Amino acid sequence: MTDPFDALRTTARAVDPDPDFAATLREQLQRAVLNGGEMPTTEAPARAAVGALTPYLAVTDARRAIDFYVEVFGATRRDDPIVMDDGRVGHAEVAIGDSVLMLAEPFPEIGNVVAPEGGAVMRVAVSDVDAAMAKGVELGAELVRPAEDGGYGKHGMIKDPYGQRWLVAQAEPSEAGETPVPHGEAGYFTFQVPEAEPAKAFYGAVLGWRFKPGFVEGGWGIEGHGLEGGLWGGPGRQVGFKVMFAVDDLESALARVTEQGGQAGEVEDMPYGLSADCTDNQGIEFWLWQQPAE
Repeated sequence: MTDPFDALRTTARAVDPDPDFAATLREQLQRAVLNGGEMPTTEAPARAAVGALTPYLAVTDARRAIDFYVEVFGATRRDDPIVMDDGRVGHAEVAIGDSVLMLAEPFPEIGNVVAPEGGAVMRVAVSDVDAAMAKGVELGAELVRPAEDGGYGKHGMIKDPYGQRWLVAQAEPSEAGETPVPHGEAGYFTFQVPEAEPAKAFYGAVLGWRFKPGFVEGGWGIEGHGLEGGLWGGPGRQVGFKVMFAVDDLESALARVTEQGGQAGEVEDMPYGLSADCTDNQGIEFWLWQQPAE
């Protein structure tokens, strides 16, 4: 009889990557180089969930449509798309703010086709209407109506390259997930670990956490777990959970840290506001965070 473990003793052979994966990775790397060497990132969704009313779109190319929504609307991917035997994407989801958008490629045999001209229009709230629309046109969208403020908020319309029309509107703070965290409350946690990849594999399998690139080397945002947090791997850090607390005035809060026997670090200007790495009077690490002014 053949020993099944013989397969484990054979020499490993390289295989070609999945063509779609390779094309996506190549495109991301090209964008990273053109943007100065930084991989593109998006803000974490405001706890997106499937609601009572969830749009479900038929698009001509789901993989590229998802890339488009990530680049233009700041969407984040939710799990991997479901791909049918013939290669068509049968189901995919992205989060935009606190909403979920479902999409699939056309399946005429079951009546799932791209909406005809004059069909439904999707309204999407963004933090910068002009920038989002310009990015959309750059990526192949048709400009249907330029952005303007007609007395009820700035908005414009584009038609993406995959058959969908979008009413791009200026987000109100509640739509953009920008409700301030009150002074003294925990606004974010970071789970610090010796190595990121083993931790991602473990907690992804055990708790269903999903990850996206963060703002620092070795940092990953955690998605789909109901908490605002991230995972940060690498040597030289205190292993365990490290909390970021919101403060109204970072400078005065840092002064109070030192007055009470703690240590206050340097202020850093991050995409999410001003922050400083601190240690309390017993050596426990934490961050203080002053949110951007509205």
